[in-house]
Amino acid sequence: MNTDAPWPDLDEAEQRVLGIQAKLHQWATDDPGRCFDDLYNLVADPAFLVVAWERVRGNRGARSAGVDGVKPGSIVFGKERFLTELRDDLKARRFQPMPVRERLIPKPGTTKRRRLGIPTARDRTIQAALLLVLEPIFEVDFQPCSYGFRPGRRAQDAIEEIRFFGARSYEWVLEGDIKSCFDEISHSALLERVRARIGDKRVLGLVKAFLKAGILSEDGVERNTVTGTPQGGILSPLLSNIALSVLDEHFAAAWAAMGNSHAREHRRRKGLANYRLVRYADDWVVLVAGDRADAERLREEAAAVLAPMGLRLSEEKTVVVHIDRGFDFLGMHIQRRLKAGTAKKYVYTYPSKKALRAACDKVRALTRRASQMTLDELLGRLNPVLRGWCNYHRHGSAKSTFGYLDHFTWRRVTRWLRQTHKGITWSALYRRFLNDEGRPAGGKVTLFQPQAVAITRYRYRGSRIPTPWSGVTLGSAV
Repeated sequence: MNTDAPWPDLDEAEQRVLGIQAKLHQWATDDPGRCFDDLYNLVADPAFLVVAWERVRGNRGARSAGVDGVKPGSIVFGKERFLTELRDDLKARRFQPMPVRERLIPKPGTTKRRRLGIPTARDRTIQAALLLVLEPIFEVDFQPCSYGFRPGRRAQDAIEEIRFFGARSYEWVLEGDIKSCFDEISHSALLERVRARIGDKRVLGLVKAFLKAGILSEDGVERNTVTGTPQGGILSPLLSNIALSVLDEHFAAAWAAMGNSHAREHRRRKGLANYRLVRYADDWVVLVAGDRADAERLREEAAAVLAPMGLRLSEEKTVVVHIDRGFDFLGMHIQRRLKAGTAKKYVYTYPSKKALRAACDKVRALTRRASQMTLDELLGRLNPVLRGWCNYHRHGSAKSTFGYLDHFTWRRVTRWLRQTHKGITWSALYRRFLNDEGRPAGGKVTLFQPQAVAITRYRYRGSRIPTPWSGVTLGSAV
């Protein structure tokens, strides 16, 4: 392609990228053993770089700078020059990633903090281009039981699969917790899995360079990265899924060996256990139709599968529970209970106490006294938090929880109003700041009402989840 040619606009670039991705996905599907040898030119293709850059700039992380101090959101008018220099460096094999800037951010609901790595704008763009090329290939090999950071898949799919099997006598649950998962993945083992599909040494060199780029900590100390994939990088979720797919493949093979539903029923009559893995990133459970001893045995089995990837299970957090006792997974509490007024048991999903506490903490933080804010500004910050939290949890039995959150938020906002306007009476507060329904309302914004959110059951999609490349018409060869 002519390097002096004008860069394609976003629509043209997206169409080209989608078409090439569809071909890569189809080729990988048609030949499960295919090793792709010529992908580097796609990473440096103008269309892939344009789409990658738009994703980097459109991401919330565009407001954060890497070690070079450049925020992606600040690069507006020099986009073509930025991409041209980046492409020239790729074509000349001069590109070298810089260390990621490390930030320690609090874990929700705990006093602990986790490491977040912030790559530079240049590195983020190349990582995004690599993701566009590699994702359609590796998606073919990923198992249906994996849901985290995959296109078209959601946390609700994982939660609903647990509810589906929990309602079918999969009563024992092995809750798995991998110790420092993103920090301890073996680079050599990970790259070996990447090589099974990618034969282009230039692409492999880029992946390895990002893994070995190093970290600049908050205290200014630079350290090497000998293991792990730093959280925060655009490529990290795909790489972690490639590493953790060893777990998926092991349990998927075991599930396939159990046969169809009739064969699994025959196994149960013979006293043998059936079991199925459900994974979302590094959060996973194994659902067991058997007894506690069967679930305990699977703990050792999972540990042995993860060991070659350099990963270990947390002894304290990897536990076996019965579904009647319930457990938390992805912000939901999943438990089998008697249905009110009946003798039948059903598996219910509720917003977990930890998730509710985190939402209340956000509301509490936003409604601390801040007289410089107007009511419209406060509601403009509160409403997205409430709306996003309720949309996530609206597929569970959350009506009473939404009512509690609604009342809690109303009290916090009215308290904020009374603190901001000293001496105001309740009658004046109602007249000036509440609408006819008693909701706090500014000139343009009204407080979001969690209690009014409708509860809808999420439909279990099983293995019928389409990819972004399903139905894409394939054109001429690349």
